[in-house]
Amino acid sequence: MRIWFKFYKKGRLVKDNTVEDFSELNRTKKIFAAVDKVCMEEDLSHPTWLEKNIDEFKRSSKTRFTQDSFIDEIDFDFMEISVLEEDY
Repeated sequence: MRIWFKFYKKGRLVKDNTVEDFSELNRTKKIFAAVDKVCMEEDLSHPTWLEKNIDEFKRSSKTRFTQDSFIDEIDFDFMEISVLEEDY
């Protein structure tokens, strides 16, 4: 599985990161592990998965986390995650 994390500020992509995980973990655990990894690398608090994030991700394998999802102040407008490649 490959997951792409993109950070946007004022409508522009300011940073991105791709995480690959081809382990035997299930899809949900891979996604949470990728979020953990990126948050640690970027020194971010972990975002809270709001109902809208869960629904979007189930529907399109993509969602955005805005300031509402973070406890700490963020220096970007939103973080978007999307699955680039699934394990089959």
